[in-house]
Amino acid sequence: MSSEQRHEHIETVVVGGGQAGLATGYHLARSGRPFVILETGGRIGDCWRERWDSLRLFSPARFDGLPGLPYPGDDWSFPTRDEFADYLQAYAAWAELPVRTGVRVRRLSYDGTRYVVETDGESTYTADNVVVAAGYDRLPKVPDFAAELDPDVRQLHAVSYRGPRQLADGTVLVVGAGNSGADIALELSASRRVLLSGPHPGQIPWRIERRVSWALTPVLFFLFRHVLTVRTPMGRKLRPRVLAHSAPLIRVKSGDLKAAGVERVARTAGVRDGRLELADGTRPEVANVLWCTGFRPDVSWIDLDVFDADGEPVQRRGVVEGRPGLYFVGRLFQYAMASSMIQGVGRDAEFVVRHLAGRTGRAPVAARAAGSRKPSARGAGTGVSPG
Repeated sequence: MSSEQRHEHIETVVVGGGQAGLATGYHLARSGRPFVILETGGRIGDCWRERWDSLRLFSPARFDGLPGLPYPGDDWSFPTRDEFADYLQAYAAWAELPVRTGVRVRRLSYDGTRYVVETDGESTYTADNVVVAAGYDRLPKVPDFAAELDPDVRQLHAVSYRGPRQLADGTVLVVGAGNSGADIALELSASRRVLLSGPHPGQIPWRIERRVSWALTPVLFFLFRHVLTVRTPMGRKLRPRVLAHSAPLIRVKSGDLKAAGVERVARTAGVRDGRLELADGTRPEVANVLWCTGFRPDVSWIDLDVFDADGEPVQRRGVVEGRPGLYFVGRLFQYAMASSMIQGVGRDAEFVVRHLAGRTGRAPVAARAAGSRKPSARGAGTGVSPG
């Protein structure tokens, strides 16, 4: 470690300035706890700005607000990628959260007394508590056999996809039929033949954007938050499937894909002689392959023995009981189906902060209600465009 590096002690370090980290910051501020949020991106919201150009959230704006500040605009619109990124940036300013951008954490360890958070810059932090809110979608998952595909076939993972202009002329095989795969397949179908590979993940049985369905949609999100949890038999049964596969289609429906000419094909099983082979033995001629096969979390920088054989932290509602002072927020099905969703991170963050405050024990600094200079609940003064 360079002698020029700066050392700073802060009671709590939150790693990650996305929706999970900001929600955690909101509750820490309300509790009067000293903390800092470290965000890799140059701006708050860059994790959203770097996704595909036409992305809209799969949930209506009514369910896209973080604690204390509803998302502005029409409750039943679907915010774009950039609109939601701007909302996150405005949220951090509204709540007066101490976010330090452009800071990449390269190692988290424990020195026997305190946690040590090392960054790629000139600062090293020690902390009594660390909240890992770095996001679940960090490392793209691509099958090993992708390397055997003919180099003339253009390959992209969804993390690198921005729009149809990146693809070669000709047929595209979208591998992965979840919400992202369905959304991208629908976009690509306007300009080329599209094959969609993978099992159908199911879909909610109504049009979420239609006025007639507005009474049903809150029920869906209630189920995600309160029924499908690790405390219920139904939630415990569903959790392994969600971790391994995908959530049901929410906005795009099978009928939309069929009407657009998207052709459903069998699961992609491997590569033979440079060509992809599907589970039914067919080998489609394609010019492009777009892997919508999900992500896995990057935990390589966490130098602590807190993970099980599957790489999941051993935690209860985000609390790592075997390592006091360490917490997780925003992981897939951490506590409920909604845990990694925008409308679910606030509850998990509140639980974690309540535990953290109780553990820390000493009197907090003078509490300041986050967002004490609160603008209109509809976003006046935030600079956020309506969804």
